[in-house]
Amino acid sequence: MMSKAKFRGSLTALVTPFRDGAIDEKGFRDLIDWQIAEGTSGLVPVGTTGESPTLSHAEHHRAVEICISQAGGRVPVIAGAGSNNTVEAIDLARHAEKAGADAVLVVTPYYNKPTQEGLYQHFKAVNDAIGIPIFIYNIPPRSVVDMSVETMKRLYELKNIVGVKDATGNLARVSQQRQQLGPDFIQLSGEDMTALAFNAAGGQGCISVVSNIAPRLCADLQEATLRGDYASALEIQDRLVPLHGATFLEPGLAGAKCGLAMLGRLKEEVRLPLLPVTDGARTQIRQAMVHAGLLN
Repeated sequence: MMSKAKFRGSLTALVTPFRDGAIDEKGFRDLIDWQIAEGTSGLVPVGTTGESPTLSHAEHHRAVEICISQAGGRVPVIAGAGSNNTVEAIDLARHAEKAGADAVLVVTPYYNKPTQEGLYQHFKAVNDAIGIPIFIYNIPPRSVVDMSVETMKRLYELKNIVGVKDATGNLARVSQQRQQLGPDFIQLSGEDMTALAFNAAGGQGCISVVSNIAPRLCADLQEATLRGDYASALEIQDRLVPLHGATFLEPGLAGAKCGLAMLGRLKEEVRLPLLPVTDGARTQIRQAMVHAGLLN
């Protein structure tokens, strides 16, 4: 099994490329190879950015299998295995383990609004069903529940819970979680704009949407922070800030696919209820990519 140290740096929340309504397997494999070549230190398929809500179970399984086979052990794969149905989350996590994933990312159950005890029991059930590391994905804006530091601390006592993808946007949480759970609990940012500051408070990386478009810059920024060179990281951040903003003007995965299409890397196709970005957002993404040095 990969050591915990492998789960650090810039980990890309991969988009799932589509072509004519189906997963574009060649496009996906090419994207993975490019990401690794550009310095991305981990891959996270079929999270929200991978359009997991609108993939069938068969497609979800297939996307995980493609990612693991194409990565070929070069970088760790943290497979999305989230559901607001505990039985379904267990099924996705078991499949990911069987397929060879290094870890799974399990989101706090959305829409159901469980209590803290319900959150604990959900993650415990997944923990008890598999034997690979689990990252808690805490994203209150999407799931409408916020896992408390106390609940996270209880979960960290279980054998497979190793860290969190923190998309609360609250930088105080990094310090509070570090205080309560200790420095070995792996904290990964789930928000591109604050990823630099997140690491300053004790984070070890970012599960990034923007790194779909700018993998080298995101990897370099992460590496700079991890060696304590915040001056260099800040220079890169200044290049990336407009892109962080523009990518999320509309749903981030649509922004990421727009940027990737501009780079000629995939077809800009998303699934309803999401839509491709509007012309206004497209213009801002292009300008931001020019600012970052990604386009002339």
